[in-house]
Amino acid sequence: MRLKDKVAIVTGGGSGFGEGIVHKFVAEGARVLVADRDGANAERVAAAAGPAASALQVDVSIAADVRRMMDTAQQRFGGLDILVNNAGVGHLPQPLEGLPEDEFDRITAVNMRAIYLAMREVVPRFKANPPGVHGQRGVVLNMASTAGVSPRPRLAWYNASKGWVITATRACAVELAPAGIRVVALNPVAGETPLLKTFMGEDTPEMRAKFLATIPIGRFSLPEDLGNAACFLCSDEATMLTGVCMEVDGGRCI
Repeated sequence: MRLKDKVAIVTGGGSGFGEGIVHKFVAEGARVLVADRDGANAERVAAAAGPAASALQVDVSIAADVRRMMDTAQQRFGGLDILVNNAGVGHLPQPLEGLPEDEFDRITAVNMRAIYLAMREVVPRFKANPPGVHGQRGVVLNMASTAGVSPRPRLAWYNASKGWVITATRACAVELAPAGIRVVALNPVAGETPLLKTFMGEDTPEMRAKFLATIPIGRFSLPEDLGNAACFLCSDEATMLTGVCMEVDGGRCI
């Protein structure tokens, strides 16, 4: 019960890594708002997680939705301790000069702007929390990627957005540490999620073998891998860790 009595929001919680994080957080004692643009999937995950989870349909790239998400978590659960900025999108592999402008705008809106909007809303709320273990008032976990550390070709603008997440995590961590707010990130390798096909271009045995050849452990990351890592980083066991961008990548970035 490492997250006992904690209240968390998980964006993009209706599938993939977000779903794994929701289930792990609930299992460890947290109450979780499952926020997703796909309301049906958010409801599915919340129902499977049990009464400690609640669903909300939300578009994290819209400021009013983000504010409503924060208000809802506090109204339903009586507080807010953890924010997981997990929602993200990718683009199909292609030459960097070929990505349509509307796709670029979508990547920046979901992978970057959404974090800015969420931080703008959550930081004042965390600052108002009473200090907990070692003065901690709140934790933000951002979902970055190995793409921001060791970019793959033909995914330039997705890579760049995740590099931004890593830098934003570190910058926010330095600024917010005196206020008792930790900011950390996870860098997963390609995983068994709905985004896998997007990264590969096509989901074939040959393409999977090509991707797996770059991962020393020899498998894709799983939602439970990210759930386990997120639980540790957001728990009171990690109160000395901030600005950390933990690679959950089976050795790919070595």
